[in-house]
Amino acid sequence: MPGPEIQRDAPATDWRRIFAVYWITTVVEGAGVAQVYALLPQLLSSMGITGPDRLGFVGLFGALLFLVGMPLVPIWGVWADRYSRKAVIARSAVVEAVVFAGMALAREPWHVALSMLLIGFQLGNTGVMLGAIRDSAPRVRLGTVIAVFGSAGPIGFALGPILAGVLIDALGWSISAVFALSAALSLAMAALVGFGSREVRPAVIPEGRLLDLAFGAVRGVLSDPAVRRVFLVFGTAYLANQMSRPYVPFVVEIAHPASVGLSSAIGLVAGTASLAGGLLSPLAGAIGDRVGFRRVLIVALVAGGIALGLMPAVAPVLGVPGLAVFAIAASAAIATTSSMVFSLLATEVPAARRSQTLSLVYMPLYAAGIIGPAIGGVVSSQAGLGAPFVLGGFVFLVGALVVIRIGLGSGGARGARADEVDRETGIAEAAELS
Repeated sequence: MPGPEIQRDAPATDWRRIFAVYWITTVVEGAGVAQVYALLPQLLSSMGITGPDRLGFVGLFGALLFLVGMPLVPIWGVWADRYSRKAVIARSAVVEAVVFAGMALAREPWHVALSMLLIGFQLGNTGVMLGAIRDSAPRVRLGTVIAVFGSAGPIGFALGPILAGVLIDALGWSISAVFALSAALSLAMAALVGFGSREVRPAVIPEGRLLDLAFGAVRGVLSDPAVRRVFLVFGTAYLANQMSRPYVPFVVEIAHPASVGLSSAIGLVAGTASLAGGLLSPLAGAIGDRVGFRRVLIVALVAGGIALGLMPAVAPVLGVPGLAVFAIAASAAIATTSSMVFSLLATEVPAARRSQTLSLVYMPLYAAGIIGPAIGGVVSSQAGLGAPFVLGGFVFLVGALVVIRIGLGSGGARGARADEVDRETGIAEAAELS
């Protein structure tokens, strides 16, 4: 059995510097992973994998991203809370460098599969960053701060394909050289985290064996009905996203059938969409602070479902620019959903379990990351390229119905208890800021 948890005061820190380091690190990580998604079809073509076989390979490889690392996420979370959040975050950056280096050196499909399998060992850092930000940022600015942090991933996903398009089409770089650059940037992020930020300890530091603490964290989080509801909605939204995201480059090929400039076209659609989503995320957080996270979440899920479902149909009609508009709407929806979920968890979960919950916040994403590409691979092979997008759009709409039916984030007793825990801290921070 795990030992008693020890309550400790978090040290005074410059939360802005911590936030900046984590934001930059997340941008670089997102850029590298986005390049994997954007360049994988072309990389497979260069290895002789063409035609319908590419659809199946992309679905399989997409699932590999999360298959190995998902069971380790709870262990990384409790290890970070007990010993060092910085070490866990820097560890992810080092693993990313190894993964991208492997992609740069890949010459056969199994080399790609092995590299993508290693991505699993990189998981578990975003929840740890969220916990550190939650424990250091002012309570009165929390919705906006978390929304701005939520924009880092989408912005990284935007910059990655755009940068790849410029390097390949304009400067003549190879795909391998692009991945080598991502590996070098990831190593730089490991150094930035290690030397550019300070440790932020959680309000409650667990004591006991790591495995017992990890299983206890999962049980504790999933035993809370409010958290289960939030995780269900988060998982639904990301299931829709993961079904379709690996196939965005294929839809771009329909809108831009010429091989010349294809990387730039993919960068325009995938990159611009993610960038717009990232920029809209802070605005959604500010609106959520005013009108409620639940209302914004419902609007995002409905808009995302419509936009995602129509993307294959508009590609041959509207071309790359029109496809980019629908991709922007879908990306903004998923970025807004993430921001609202993070804000709900940060405000409604009691302090004693908040760090554990935020450390596990991406578990629904990881599960969706395994299931979604697998489903996408099957339905695309059987029903065509448009099937993952139509099915994903339907799943988005189901998520909206779930939020409406279960009253997510309606300010019930759980939220009241969490607010009571934070009231004195929030008052003190408001006085300091005024």
